[in-house]
Amino acid sequence: MANEASADVILGSGPFRYRVLRQWGELPTGWRYGDVAAVGVDRKDNVYVFNRGPHPMIVYDREGRFVRSWGEGIFKRAHGLHMGPDETLYLTDDGDHTVRQCRLDGTVLMTIGIPGRPSSFMSGLPFHRCTHTALSPKGEIYIADGYGNACVHKYSPDGKLLFSWGEPGTDPGEFNIVHNICCDAEGWVYVADRENHRVQVFDGEGKYETQWNNLHRPCGLYMESGKDPLCFIGELGPGYAINRDAPNLGPRISILTSEGKLLARLGRMHAGEAVGQFIAPHGLAIDSRGDLYVAEVSNTAWPQIYPPLDPPRELRCLQKLVKVS
Repeated sequence: MANEASADVILGSGPFRYRVLRQWGELPTGWRYGDVAAVGVDRKDNVYVFNRGPHPMIVYDREGRFVRSWGEGIFKRAHGLHMGPDETLYLTDDGDHTVRQCRLDGTVLMTIGIPGRPSSFMSGLPFHRCTHTALSPKGEIYIADGYGNACVHKYSPDGKLLFSWGEPGTDPGEFNIVHNICCDAEGWVYVADRENHRVQVFDGEGKYETQWNNLHRPCGLYMESGKDPLCFIGELGPGYAINRDAPNLGPRISILTSEGKLLARLGRMHAGEAVGQFIAPHGLAIDSRGDLYVAEVSNTAWPQIYPPLDPPRELRCLQKLVKVS
């Protein structure tokens, strides 16, 4: 794009067009994120940034002004954030093998899992590096588990295990890194089966229904509320030197219907820090105006994409894309 340094960069097409902000989010002097693993938005459009820096939860207003931080000394490795309908946060810590339900001010209401004590690798028992959570229409809790397991656990609203499903593999109902999870108003459960390059769809009892393909390492999931919701999927794209420059693989954000029909894709051709590019879209959220927030684990992903080059500095790991009406 000519004169890109001053011109707006617009991603997407048709009704799915977004203007990329060059910088958003004013950290206090000397603060840093590390990587941003997940992001959420409350009813006032305050933005909750769950990150791997010294201040695990950083809160902004919708203009990007710093409001507060919390979580210091509690979270070991931020991974997933789900904003419940009652505006409590379900925060998944894969380094601590726990899910914590917290108020917006950081007060911990419930902890699921034993802090610092993982189950055996691929045992199917909760948890071994759990990754994300979702809520059913009845308030039941689905937990993706994750890196050291290959299953989904369903809990009652008060944190009692009901049942689990899934095992390692590539067949329907099997998983190869259960990375993210969401649920719609009808109770269907959508699971980002990352290294199988698909999203699998289940009923509320874990029965396989269908799957969405035409994805490359789906990582972040965000589903709108209400009837016929759109699903936003952050795809990591290639992780190997041999295919990192191949076209049409990402990293990108895909927008699909609740039946898996592709509507639009956002992102430039390859990984990078130019305006309109992504490195590792790991978590997504949308505010009341339709603006899209993208959490990226750029510092973790960069050496995987471009080995053996470590990033020369802390990379950009949070972006805001403004919906163009």
